[in-house]
Amino acid sequence: MTNPTVFLKEVYEELTKVTWLGRKDVVRSTVAVSFVVILISIYISLVDLGLNSMLKAILGGR
Repeated sequence: MTNPTVFLKEVYEELTKVTWLGRKDVVRSTVAVSFVVILISIYISLVDLGLNSMLKAILGGR
């Protein structure tokens, strides 16, 4: 088993090799993901509302 200190040192070395996104790219991606999540949420809500209404009509609910 590897020494924890050696492991953490190797992890740090690997993290220095990572190319991180810039702030502009992170903000753009966050906005895009948020927009898609909102659209999917609206779609699922509308489908749920429609199915709920159909079931109430079929089963004679209030």
